Amino acid sequence: MGQIVEKSEFKKIRSQIKEQNKKIVLCHGVFDLVHPGHIIHFEEAKKLGDVLVVSITAAKYVRKGPGRPYFNDEMRLKFLSAIACIDYVILSEGYTVDDIIETVEPDLYVKGEEYRQAEDDITGKISEEVELVRRHGGDIAYTGGQVFSSTKLINHALPALPPDVKEFTETLGRQYSIKEIRAFAEKMQELKVLVVGDAIIDEYIYCNVQGLMSKDMGYSARYKYKEQYLGGSMAIARHLVSFSNHVTLMSVVGREETMHSRMLDELSDKMYVNMTYSNAFETIVKSRYVTFNEKREEVDKIFAINNLPTPMRIDAEALDTFKEKLRQKIEQFDVVILCDFGHGLIDREVMEIVQEHAKFLALNCQTNSSNYGKNLITKYRRADVFTLDEKELGLAFSDYDQGDGELESLIRLSEHFGSHGWLTQGSKGATSVENGVLKSCPAFTLKVKDTIGAGDAFFALASLTVAAGAPIEVGTFMGNIAGALAANIVGNKESIDKVNVLKYASTLLNV
Repeated sequence: MGQIVEKSEFKKIRSQIKEQNKKIVLCHGVFDLVHPGHIIHFEEAKKLGDVLVVSITAAKYVRKGPGRPYFNDEMRLKFLSAIACIDYVILSEGYTVDDIIETVEPDLYVKGEEYRQAEDDITGKISEEVELVRRHGGDIAYTGGQVFSSTKLINHALPALPPDVKEFTETLGRQYSIKEIRAFAEKMQELKVLVVGDAIIDEYIYCNVQGLMSKDMGYSARYKYKEQYLGGSMAIARHLVSFSNHVTLMSVVGREETMHSRMLDELSDKMYVNMTYSNAFETIVKSRYVTFNEKREEVDKIFAINNLPTPMRIDAEALDTFKEKLRQKIEQFDVVILCDFGHGLIDREVMEIVQEHAKFLALNCQTNSSNYGKNLITKYRRADVFTLDEKELGLAFSDYDQGDGELESLIRLSEHFGSHGWLTQGSKGATSVENGVLKSCPAFTLKVKDTIGAGDAFFALASLTVAAGAPIEVGTFMGNIAGALAANIVGNKESIDKVNVLKYASTLLNV
């Protein structure tokens, strides 16, 4: 029976094992549901040495999508400790196994046969793991035997996937394998992508609501702390850098020194940032007063303010400089991602430059409280792909009836552009339209921390997927994955990551 130990505790144990000239064997994984394949793997691994150590990835670092692992850290550790051939069980707190390799210093690091081909590893880390093991004096070994899948067993035997998600992914999986999905992701890497749109700072002011003010109708709250995240076009560009090696961001911002250093620190090492600086225009800041429900891990918004100018215009000098840069650069890119938040950057002239010269145009034209009813997607005449939500579609086509009218309007918008696109529908998922044909995709998770930025993540990845030559249903799939991952990130604190997306795709298709 295995002993559950801390990393610091095992270092002392390791010294004793080495003194006895015993060989240490290490196995590592998520081990969400222990099955016969794991038992055979552990038994074969134990035969290769004297002491078998098994480590598991802590839940917060498991990258298989929301709701995984199905079993928590404590339960998975207990599963493994009950297996006779295992001597020690350790929790790994990181995305990689590096901390465990450096703690255990195994003589043999044992993986299943399916890891023998490094190119099949979605994370791309197996070669680095082997190199680290060898630096510590060990080597790699592989076990044979029948390969089972914990993910597939969980998807089938446990209520891990809602029935509509399972039905959708089973249908998609019969058309496209994870290998084909990965091939489209590789094509994205070489696309030259230009992101154009309003740059926004999202400020979250965390507080505890104490109740209503004693003499007024407003809330009374106690301030806790605040955080700022790069939002708007900056957030979309950050999502894309994990998928493309050639991302450029163009926008107009103010001359605030703190903003400049923040943008350079978080963006410049990942993409080319081609900002135009205005002496008159302040960088847009949207402040949201929020509470965080720790039990449900959700952000609730109380109140929002912003510093948008009235009227919403950027000074002519800065805007003219931006337009000239855009004219000079736009034809160098394979894809233009246009993010029109309706805050003054995208005027008629900018619209024409992009519509006239973009080789492939992905369009998102947003409605918010400051431009309600004034920033309609139908003001554009061209888009190769587009996304919008139900409220934005309703404003663009306000004459439809309830029921199927909404989806009929989506077809009308597709005909307006002569292209295809998506209607994002929150907890209902998304609907694509192509050549008058509508296809629905359910939301992949109903567990969310914060919906801010989820639509932008969908737009970014769905658009880039189709720009890389993938069919629209693959774009819907990838976009919905991005949206599900982003909905479990507070604000735009982090960006979606290629490895996380592909691992989640692999989880969903493993049905």
